[in-house]
Amino acid sequence: MVDQHYLEAGGVGLLVDVRGDDPVIVHWGAPLGDAVPDAALLTGAVPHSNFDEPVRLSVLPQASRGWRGRAAVRGGRSGAAFSPRFVLTDAAREGSALTLRLADPQVGLEAEVRFALDPSGLLLLDGTLVNTGADEYGLDRFDLVLPVPQQAVESLDTTGRWAREKHPQRRRIDQGTWVRSGRHGRTGHDATAVIAAGGAGFGWRSGEVWALHLGWSGNHESFLDRLPSGQTTIGAGELLEPSEIRLAPGESYRTPTAYAAYAVDGLDGVSARFHTWLRARPQHPSSPRPVVLNTWEAVYFAHDLGTLSALADTAAELGVERFVLDDGWFGHRRNDRAGLGDWWVDPAVWPDGLGPLIDHVRGLGMQFGLWVEPEMVNEDSDVIREHPDWIAGPAGRTSIDWRFQQVLDLANPDAFSYILGRIDALLDEYPIAYLKWDQNRDQLELGHEGRASAHAQTLAAYRLFDELKARHPRVEIESCSSGGARVDLGVLQRTDRVWTSDTNDALERQTIQRWTQLVVPPELVGAHVGPTTSHSTRRTHDIDFRTATALFGHFGIEWDVTTATDQEREGLRRAIALYKEWREVLHTGAVVRADSADPSVQLTGVVAQDRGRALYSFVQLTTSAFEQPLPVALPGLDPARSYRVTPAVPVPAHAMLGRAAPPWLASGVELSGTALAVLGLPMPVMNPEHAVLLRVEAIA
Repeated sequence: MVDQHYLEAGGVGLLVDVRGDDPVIVHWGAPLGDAVPDAALLTGAVPHSNFDEPVRLSVLPQASRGWRGRAAVRGGRSGAAFSPRFVLTDAAREGSALTLRLADPQVGLEAEVRFALDPSGLLLLDGTLVNTGADEYGLDRFDLVLPVPQQAVESLDTTGRWAREKHPQRRRIDQGTWVRSGRHGRTGHDATAVIAAGGAGFGWRSGEVWALHLGWSGNHESFLDRLPSGQTTIGAGELLEPSEIRLAPGESYRTPTAYAAYAVDGLDGVSARFHTWLRARPQHPSSPRPVVLNTWEAVYFAHDLGTLSALADTAAELGVERFVLDDGWFGHRRNDRAGLGDWWVDPAVWPDGLGPLIDHVRGLGMQFGLWVEPEMVNEDSDVIREHPDWIAGPAGRTSIDWRFQQVLDLANPDAFSYILGRIDALLDEYPIAYLKWDQNRDQLELGHEGRASAHAQTLAAYRLFDELKARHPRVEIESCSSGGARVDLGVLQRTDRVWTSDTNDALERQTIQRWTQLVVPPELVGAHVGPTTSHSTRRTHDIDFRTATALFGHFGIEWDVTTATDQEREGLRRAIALYKEWREVLHTGAVVRADSADPSVQLTGVVAQDRGRALYSFVQLTTSAFEQPLPVALPGLDPARSYRVTPAVPVPAHAMLGRAAPPWLASGVELSGTALAVLGLPMPVMNPEHAVLLRVEAIA
């Protein structure tokens, strides 16, 4: 066996020392080049009043090796076998993947940790634990961890709530453990996109950053741990309930995949690694992302063939390509108190089934999509009246209602088979191109047969996605969870986009979409133009600001467009035409964001792969402390080329303040990529909650 393994790809290096019986992660970060040092030379000193040998970061940190932070594996056998001492048994290298196998025969455990460094520079970590003992082993935790160097002094993660997902928060990295826990039975509105560490003041375009995302749609934890020694780790793992994982002899547990991104050039560099990896997957959507109209904020539960046909007529005239019928089409579903679980078309509303509406939609040249919520049930439903034991939860009672609903126990094979059969039958019966798959509640007491089952429920939901995809490979699925409560790389391995938030308020969306896209590329991020006055905030925005916000994602509409004014319809037509012109760039290019000393403004852009063209959005979020905007950099362009910059759409007069706008806004300007990135452009003085779209094209 060699003494060490060094992996390098995509501008990232990983060095693992495998001499002796305890493999150690020596380095994850900047590439070390050809002259990789001998890891033995990097062993630290031994301080006073401490263990008699240096404590290093094992691949599986353990108390038995002197690690005083979070141990990677915690569990036991009725209180015994509480502290494993894993010993390396094999290290297998295959290309840029390294698999380490470890064992502790005394406590009866074998473990495997796999590191796979993708060409994008994204590092994927997976772990497996096997019970090789003679009796049951109770697993409490299995974390995946990586080292963070001393120059990382500041952390960043995101938090939120319903209709306000993915808002950033920062803190100094001090001694101790910073833990982000998600106990929702799903990913959660407050789930962090990443947990990140970096140099002081790291931003979108500057600073070294080390970031980690856990690809899991159930309970989870992410953490940063700084010891008195100064050693710091970043890690994540599934958050297990007491007695949830009990491994019988020979049984195994596999961790969710952790995705680790290092970048020398700020959060945009981290983002680029996630986007590149996601786009290289074989199942990644390859067809142009169609313009969507969803009926929810247009009609809510008031389904009527004539009304919906008229809505489809207007949608098609505007350029919509996919028409999605939302909640209210199935058994006794006139409000949110009844019907979930009864997945039959309601004959009281649709006496001839959904066929007439689908035929009308498809006759207009649009795809048809349908809303479903397969994982949830109302107690006021035929299926639960017949099978009350199909509700997941603790033994002997149901949990507190959430939107008058409970969770269908997918760990129950009969319940699973029922729901699979019903959704499969719908997809067989109707030419449905798209499912908006919702999941509308937290569940803190997920249980099956009296035992905690958040882990089993999550895996069963994955199996449901997988089986329906296998049977209907052409059907696209959106992961919606009362907005953005299930946005993670676990569910995105099985779905084709995420619903970012239940708010279509364009101002709220500016932050939500920006930070969701730290991990998820725009083509997978649902972004809709809502009504003039938002249903979630009662804030009113003009059509230009709403469309400018929705352009930078998978563009859609969620609004009764039959009530739109002529001006609003013209704004929609213009935006849809612009989206269709630019969507190849928007959905394959590099997402870039500018750092600014003025927090009242925000610039986001997407630059084509060949850097020949780009589309940027400059947004005035609030009033500014400055009399006039600071020059705004346009990052990501080729420094050696010249570009022409013009407004992509006319800037409305009511958006601007001041006596005069910068001259270039009227006639355009030609500057080098270097000048645009370094000097930037002066922007007009603008009213809050307005945007300027900039078209940037290379000069031949």
